Amino acid sequence: MADGAQKIDIRSSVLAEEWQARVDLAALYRLIALHGWDDMIFTHISHRVPGPDHHFLINPYGYFFEEITASSLVKVDLEGNIVQETENFINPAGFTIHSAIHDARDDAHVVIHVHTDQGVAVSAQKEGLMPLSQTAMIVREDIAYHDYEGIALDLDERERLVADLGPKKHSMLLRNHGTLTIGETAAAAFTRMFFLERACNMQIMALSAGRDGVLECESDLQEKVAGQGGLTEQSSGMNMITEKLIWPALIRKLDRQMPGYDA
Repeated sequence: MADGAQKIDIRSSVLAEEWQARVDLAALYRLIALHGWDDMIFTHISHRVPGPDHHFLINPYGYFFEEITASSLVKVDLEGNIVQETENFINPAGFTIHSAIHDARDDAHVVIHVHTDQGVAVSAQKEGLMPLSQTAMIVREDIAYHDYEGIALDLDERERLVADLGPKKHSMLLRNHGTLTIGETAAAAFTRMFFLERACNMQIMALSAGRDGVLECESDLQEKVAGQGGLTEQSSGMNMITEKLIWPALIRKLDRQMPGYDA
């Protein structure tokens, strides 16, 4: 910002509902950094702005995730036009993926996409996520797959991405690329990503000694655990745990270790 320039007061210029979405999204960026899932200035998380305009919030390009604040987030429409006063701009590749999902899925209020080592490694394995752990079986039935098409700059890819995600899946392995989750809330999207990333990490560790001797669970047990976990459709029990227990605990941790996201 140039010397003497006036700082833009975002909070006073938006509705309370949008400000809360901004705070929740900024918290997600900080939480992703806190868990070590960020990729320098790359990858993205987005949050739909409440209201009829189909706008969504995304990170300003060039910021580390631990720097993101509610005020620094950029509001765009589904064509990629910035629809607020800001000195920042966005990454076109992030817009391609997130605009596709926000446009196609009414339940996709929040979309998280990351490039962790373990997530990319599993996305590059032909079998995808395998039933090697309880964590994997909780999320495995909710995972869609999308083949790699290069850096996501081609807007035509959006149609294929949405088709692969389908109307009910909430998690995706982007082949040779990374992981993605969606949720009606920040808490739901983060919880899904937490389980998916841990499952990928466990798989890489289990396979580190070789494929022979790895114990896969039988299909009937896989179905049982998937039903018990409740992440597929966010059952009422898991929804309560996610919204009332997990998310408040995450916010308390963030306030202790990485405060300032709500500015």
